[in-house]
Amino acid sequence: QVQLVESGGGVVQAGGSLRLSCAASGRTDSLQFMGWFRQAPGKEREFVSAIGSSAGGAGATWYTDSVQGRFTMSGDNPKNTVYLQMNSLKPEDTAIYYCAGRDQWWYSANLGTWSYWGQGTQVTVSS
Repeated sequence: QVQLVESGGGVVQAGGSLRLSCAASGRTDSLQFMGWFRQAPGKEREFVSAIGSSAGGAGATWYTDSVQGRFTMSGDNPKNTVYLQMNSLKPEDTAIYYCAGRDQWWYSANLGTWSYWGQGTQVTVSS
């Protein structure tokens, strides 16, 4: 089992920056990927970013098109602590952001295939 705890959410003005953190504990040695998803009011939870956490692929990242070039995912150790640096924030980035973990060796952005989830942290971008 893996436990995930997010932090760093808040309210920022459009164009500003925010850094989210996710601390993982438990059997983190099983994790192959860590990721971030977000859910805006009335919308489905969607993929934002992912980072490889296996020995061979640690540090490799993926981003959804809408955040490419603005968001950067990183980790002190991708199996234990990951970050999402969000720059040039837009009002449409407003959502609850969830940290997620995946123990399958193959990568997928389909949230139904991710096994572990944090409680979420609210990000609000004002215009």
